[in-house]
Amino acid sequence: MYKIQWHQSVQDIPETLWQECFAAPYEGKWWYAALERAGLDRQFEFIYGLVSYNDKAVAIAPAFLMDVPIALVIPLALLPIFNLIGKIFPALLYQRTFFIGSPCSDEGRVGLVHGADAANVFASINKSMQIKADELGASMRVWKDFAQEQQAALVPLLKNDDLFHLVSFPGTSLHLDGKNKNDYIASLKASRRNKIKKKMKQASDAPVYVEILFQPSAAVMEEIFRLFWQTYEKGNTKFEQLNRSFFDEISQYENSHYVILRKNESKEMLSFMLCFKLGDHVVNKFIGIDYSQPKEWFLYFKLWDAAVEWAYSVGATSIQSGQTGYSPKIELGNDMVALSNYCRHKNPMVNFIYKAVAKTINWDTLDPDLASYLKAYPELKPPNLK
Repeated sequence: MYKIQWHQSVQDIPETLWQECFAAPYEGKWWYAALERAGLDRQFEFIYGLVSYNDKAVAIAPAFLMDVPIALVIPLALLPIFNLIGKIFPALLYQRTFFIGSPCSDEGRVGLVHGADAANVFASINKSMQIKADELGASMRVWKDFAQEQQAALVPLLKNDDLFHLVSFPGTSLHLDGKNKNDYIASLKASRRNKIKKKMKQASDAPVYVEILFQPSAAVMEEIFRLFWQTYEKGNTKFEQLNRSFFDEISQYENSHYVILRKNESKEMLSFMLCFKLGDHVVNKFIGIDYSQPKEWFLYFKLWDAAVEWAYSVGATSIQSGQTGYSPKIELGNDMVALSNYCRHKNPMVNFIYKAVAKTINWDTLDPDLASYLKAYPELKPPNLK
């Protein structure tokens, strides 16, 4: 009764179904269309599963194929061995993987119509996913970065299809109390509130001003991408590599806004934050910072301050800030949002090894900032699912 058709473009699926399955606050057709048009073909092949029940469309499962660098998926202790073998067999340095989810999206998600049976939809997708992965030559299948809301439909697959659970880098989210920035500051724990006030006081003399932009010009986009690339190169975790075309495409979306800090006299752009307003929810998606500027200007905190003020002005009640870079996000009062991967390797022996390694991974092994956070708040450590 359930059927799945795999499509090559967002345009192959009706607009009304996208709107129903990925309504705010979730990234919808506009997001996947921008990725599709950005010329990222050397990194990803985008695919969309259209699920129907008795010939009626009930779900959309965004997916992508990627040759994942093996360095991202194996323990560091084994990396030198793989690098050595890779000199003879280069193909071993990459693992072709079929993902349900999206690159750079904060959370993986299957979009469901109202009343759809999630358990049966997910089970059907998983069955079809195995066939599609074989067709694409993918040895690994991954449900990428799923939040707790849809995990109930995935947990049965741990037993039924021998998938294994892998803790992912958590997302971050902040509830905006009250009606303005002062209410947000007041809602923080005293220790965090005092630190932020101290930093903002120190940064009060920084010669910068705030600019909010919608659909920037080509010249401004050049400044934005230059700062994004500087921040990208500074980061430790690099799953995907976005290009200028992606920013050109995503900036056309009607709810894309740039919060920007510029230098008073020269008008030079010093930092930016790309935000999407989705209903009463704001997604802080990408940032760029000029790290050559004085540290005492605290550009990240001033940028966040400006973004919070803007979020309140447009009626937002929450801000989602994504994965990694946890230290300042924790300091600013963000809560951690548990995300999970559900995986299966085609080779049973490799799958057995991966499953054993996955049981040793948790937030405190993924990131040193998270390790410090859990030391202070051990009750927030997510359990590894069995």
